[in-house]
Amino acid sequence: MTHHKAMIGLIALLAVHVLPSRTAASEMMPDPAIAQAAMAGEWWATPNIALDYQAGALCARVAGGTADPWDAIIGFDGLALTRGERYRMTVTVSAEPGGPMRALAQEGVEPWTPEGEIVRRLGPGKQSLTTDFTAEASHAKAQLVFQLGGSEESWRFCVHAASLQSGQAPVTQSVAAAPSAIRVNQVTYFPDGPKRATLVRKDRARAEWKLLTASGETVASGMSKFLGFDASSELTVHGIDFGGYRKPGDGYRLVVDAETSPPFSISGDAYEELRADALGYFYKVRSGVEIREDLAGKGYGRPAGHLGRPPNKGDTAVGCVDTRTARKVYGKAWSCGYKLDVAGGWYDAGDFGKYVVNGGIATAQLLGVYERALHQTRGTSPALEDGLVRIPESGNGIPDILDEARWELDFLMSMTVPEGEPFAGMAHHKMHGNRWSASPSLPHRDRELRVLHRPSTAATLNLAAAAAQGARLFAPFDKAYADRLLAAAVRAYRAAEANPALYAPYTDGSFGGGDYQDDDVSDEFYWAAAELFLSTGDQAWLERAKASPHWAGPVFRSSGFDWRSVAALGRLHLASVPSKLPKRDLKAVQSSVRDAAEAYLRDQQKEAFGFLYHNSHFGWGSNHLLIQNMIVVATAYDITGDRRYLQAVRESMDYIFGRNALGISYVTGYGTTYAYRQHSNMFAASIDPYYPAVPRGALAGGPNSGLADDYAISRLEGCAPQACYVDDPRSFSTNEIAINWNAPLAWMASFLADTH
Repeated sequence: MTHHKAMIGLIALLAVHVLPSRTAASEMMPDPAIAQAAMAGEWWATPNIALDYQAGALCARVAGGTADPWDAIIGFDGLALTRGERYRMTVTVSAEPGGPMRALAQEGVEPWTPEGEIVRRLGPGKQSLTTDFTAEASHAKAQLVFQLGGSEESWRFCVHAASLQSGQAPVTQSVAAAPSAIRVNQVTYFPDGPKRATLVRKDRARAEWKLLTASGETVASGMSKFLGFDASSELTVHGIDFGGYRKPGDGYRLVVDAETSPPFSISGDAYEELRADALGYFYKVRSGVEIREDLAGKGYGRPAGHLGRPPNKGDTAVGCVDTRTARKVYGKAWSCGYKLDVAGGWYDAGDFGKYVVNGGIATAQLLGVYERALHQTRGTSPALEDGLVRIPESGNGIPDILDEARWELDFLMSMTVPEGEPFAGMAHHKMHGNRWSASPSLPHRDRELRVLHRPSTAATLNLAAAAAQGARLFAPFDKAYADRLLAAAVRAYRAAEANPALYAPYTDGSFGGGDYQDDDVSDEFYWAAAELFLSTGDQAWLERAKASPHWAGPVFRSSGFDWRSVAALGRLHLASVPSKLPKRDLKAVQSSVRDAAEAYLRDQQKEAFGFLYHNSHFGWGSNHLLIQNMIVVATAYDITGDRRYLQAVRESMDYIFGRNALGISYVTGYGTTYAYRQHSNMFAASIDPYYPAVPRGALAGGPNSGLADDYAISRLEGCAPQACYVDDPRSFSTNEIAINWNAPLAWMASFLADTH
């Protein structure tokens, strides 16, 4: 999860057009066409750039071997920007053979605050590029600059035109682009499942609705039910229930007066595809290995990242943070005298960091996709197959989900402190660059020095839990590897017992990665002990789990569970994985899951949008927190067979696919209007078409009423909790993608596919 640096009327989410300007635009650049040699002389450059002027072009020979974009700049001073004024920046540029470019309208003195930005990786031939922006602050001294650093080789860059115009008309939402007042699951409803929609309508009078086929035939009709004011969305709404219609088909629409919903199917078949897409995400974010385009898909192939090949610093011999940084982070000096080979694993989220606590829960839930299918489908689920997803290991005789999980399990074990060192057997909390990587960027181009951070009890127990779970699942396929996992799990747990309070501290996110602060590890001890018991049957591990306050205490919250609160995961696995747990204990554990499911169902009855999440505060990654609640209810279905739980989960998925305050599907590639501009260093096509797009089947973080990034704060002030989201790469607190968000999505997609 990245921690660095009033709803927008849905403008940023949906298609828009610009109305004709009622104010004449004013050109701010004295020579936008670069026509005058004298004015070309007003441009300046850093010492590693040689400028030359040609008729109608200012060109630069950019030196190679630079690390960051700002290491090579050409610029023009003498501009001014006014807060609230709308501007248009247009540049025409070319390159030979090519290189990275950032065009910025920015503050001309420190801290060089950018207001408008165009990012591209240039190739041969001219490109004309434009961006509109509104200045967030006034800058008496402003400038237009081209940041050109970050290339290994020298290259030639030319500016053929550079325009900055003030007085632009505001962007106005197109009537056609406005979301339908009828919020539906834009993907699919199950024929035998609930079929509900939410109608945004202030009129209290009941409204007639019609269900139309793709050909326009009316096949069902009824009257809406006034539900009143919905607190989380701050909308007045009606409910529509068309569950009585069960015929499968595509292209259905709901109609109320002049409003027509997005199209949807009645089938449930989409979950087979989503299972593969959500699982396929993990191969694309692997570290330390070449990503093959024939497997990952067009545009996603890339060289191995962080293997120490120039300009990459690499993960094959990583040392610890220096003592100066340690003092700032931990309040006292700490370092280590060794280096570890920690290549491999998955990139955590939008950045290139790798974090054991996030990796631990993501691995566990990916393994959970397999384990749930193993015990609940009698061997019939495609989740058990070798060949389910396109990865290099397909066909090796081991199920693909296990192969993918192994990629991260090996990384988790590699983060262990060696014997003979202080904290031997503990797991380093995280590793990432000593500074934030430039964005957009691809992993093999990352130049930042990679460093290990201090071990933590939480990370060590994540290793223990995930490795223990992996041991029991790999045993039928690779006994030696299973034994290695189990040994690593036991060693880690014992190291955590010897160091029970080594906490990861809170930081301000200024050291190149997120902190993942956690000063309560009682839940990690419980989870790890539960997994070790399930894998070994050893009563000593059960006794450790029973000694935990989480054995009989509450572990299921209305706001969901995550990497910081993992006791729920231990409880779910004890309730659903066959084991030697005494019957009395099993009954108590399963009863707690049923009780939690009943509480979630009661909450769902109060929600106008039908989701299993009841909270006035939508937290970071609220979409995955919602899905975690769905997993609790799905587990209750698995252990009881009560179809109320199955139907509740099916309806809750409507929210993820578009039945929400914003009318947007939060899964890329699914639905009519879906998130596709998520925050990511490498999946950055929305910023620069040179980079790949966000993969199909990626889950956006979702509404975050905490507004924890500058862009969200500037755009979403006063937002309703359910509307605190913007599909923009600058909003990492609402719109990031992450391994620990896609893992529960994969779990839920697999469950829904298998119960279809």
